[in-house]
Amino acid sequence: MQGTAAGRRRGAACAAAYMHMKTVKESVSTLSQVMLPGDANPAGTVHGGEIMKIMDTCGGVAATRHARRTVVTVRVDELRFYHPIYVGELLICESKIVFAGHTSMEAEVIVRVDNLTDEDPVRTALKAYFTYVALDDDRAPCAVPKLKPETDEEKAAFETRRQKYLARKQGRAN
Repeated sequence: MQGTAAGRRRGAACAAAYMHMKTVKESVSTLSQVMLPGDANPAGTVHGGEIMKIMDTCGGVAATRHARRTVVTVRVDELRFYHPIYVGELLICESKIVFAGHTSMEAEVIVRVDNLTDEDPVRTALKAYFTYVALDDDRAPCAVPKLKPETDEEKAAFETRRQKYLARKQGRAN
């Protein structure tokens, strides 16, 4: 299909996207959900897989906002569970793009939890990095806009994730 006029236009659109830059804040995404008995085991602890699904959705929204294209999940890194989440608690999932390569983007996804029936502070329950690849209309990898980190924190996160990206690429080459 790339040989057709439509395929060439899509390829040009992907190439044009790569020339554009976007900020981290343009990708920020938040999803909130009260956790229900169907999300949990008999002890009332929410299943990790349920939480990961919400995290993937939230990270996917951030990646889609950045690329303005369909994205697919290709990797999950450094998934850490800090605290359990229980039925009745409010799960707050926040994500943002912290690194963008040529066709892939890495989203930092943090889950916070709020027990709505007490005055305890909101606590961080999980954190992970999800990698997404943007797809063109033929479902082939497509270039994404470059990321323009603005704050010192964004620049540090970008550099850390860039180094991990390069190390993974180097590992695949060996």
